[in-house]
Amino acid sequence: MPENSEPNPLPEKVLQFGTGILLRGLPDYFINKANHQGQFGGRIAIIKSTAGGIEDFEKQNFRFTTCVRGIVNGKKIEENIDNTAISRVLRAWDDWPAILKLASQPELQIIISNTTEVGIQSEPESILERAPHSFPAKVAALLYERFKQLGSQSADVVVIPTELVPDNGMLLKNIVLQLSAYNKLKGVFDQWISEKILFCNSLVDRIVTRPSETVKGTLNDFNSLTIQAEPYKLWAIEGGERVRKILTFAPADRGVIIAENIAYYRERKIRLLNGTHTISVCLGFLQGFETVYDCMQDKAMSAFIQDVMLQEIEPTLLLGTKSQNRQFALDVLDRFRNPFTAHRLLSITLQATAKMKMRNVPTFFSYAAKFRTVPDLLAKGFAAYLLFMRATHYEKGSYFGSRRGEPYLIQDDQSAFFYQAWKNVQPGEASLQNFVRDVCQNTTLWDKDLTQLPNFVEAVSKHLQHVMSTTRQ
Repeated sequence: MPENSEPNPLPEKVLQFGTGILLRGLPDYFINKANHQGQFGGRIAIIKSTAGGIEDFEKQNFRFTTCVRGIVNGKKIEENIDNTAISRVLRAWDDWPAILKLASQPELQIIISNTTEVGIQSEPESILERAPHSFPAKVAALLYERFKQLGSQSADVVVIPTELVPDNGMLLKNIVLQLSAYNKLKGVFDQWISEKILFCNSLVDRIVTRPSETVKGTLNDFNSLTIQAEPYKLWAIEGGERVRKILTFAPADRGVIIAENIAYYRERKIRLLNGTHTISVCLGFLQGFETVYDCMQDKAMSAFIQDVMLQEIEPTLLLGTKSQNRQFALDVLDRFRNPFTAHRLLSITLQATAKMKMRNVPTFFSYAAKFRTVPDLLAKGFAAYLLFMRATHYEKGSYFGSRRGEPYLIQDDQSAFFYQAWKNVQPGEASLQNFVRDVCQNTTLWDKDLTQLPNFVEAVSKHLQHVMSTTRQ
């Protein structure tokens, strides 16, 4: 397996699950920066679990370019960074013996992940033979190999999943312990995990994309690994002094935050950034816009995004100070206005129902409890989401909606439910309001009954009628 060939190569301190652009644009960015500042001195070995080869990495000798583009305090940022932090990429199925060997190396300090699997799922399976199927089982197998080879003499290892699920580190740890029990491993292994393996909850925040055509045109050495990232970057990691001593790359950039509790960073991102995306994306898409930037260039759509964030979402935040939350919100609006980032609206609608439940439903209730009235702009965004979920036809296992006569793919686990629900809607306000009420009181979708929100059904129904009359389906 070829490795990144440089004089006196740095040791492999990091094992990374995933080759995706988010990992390369955030954790790998920080590690590369620290290496160049002499603050970490380690490289990243990547495990690729999904289909597809690694030829692109080998062709580039595991180097890639990060193109940072955006606006910071009114100043245009255009920077190209050569990332040399990756040492090699290993295939989970073909290179499992080499991966096991790497896991037992004393130099290994950190395991990070952002898998393409659906979150961090528990799947009982053997970890004692060939490469396990699930990501948590692979982690359990690697830790067990390290335990067997090094035992009590092993150094601490920090495990940092970056998948966007609550308490991702603790979730992964619990699944690893479940797999230990399933494989009938001795309790001494569990004790070793408790003493030597530091699972950390974490939160990542940076928009990383494939380079735009404009950026491509400015590069002399563009290749398939080149990525584009906004200037803003955050990796919040939950941990104490033991974690801090291992993550020596952290001081290289203020974007890395190690704290005993990262709940504040998670809440403000999920609610202000992700929540604003989710509540506005369907409205913008149905009105004919393609990207977040396009929305921010339209006076009415930009006003909706700003107002829903500052007037209805921000006031419901329970953590942080008013000034902290307002500054973050204003920074998010600047990020939305980044002319270099083509953040496509349709891609943001992926699993819109699950996102609405996690990011916005808590805000609905918080707003109603605080102000004793319906959050009207949030209701409008919810109405647009309902219209977006109206499939006009079903083909080869997929559901499609229609925007201005053109089909679009609805990628949502609840597509079938909405396809049937919309079929029952008849002309007239009463039928439409019954549809809204049925959706809102469906606790399978929301875990809560949204009809308990004062006047929410009525507000959503009113906005749904208006959006249907003003957007051509």
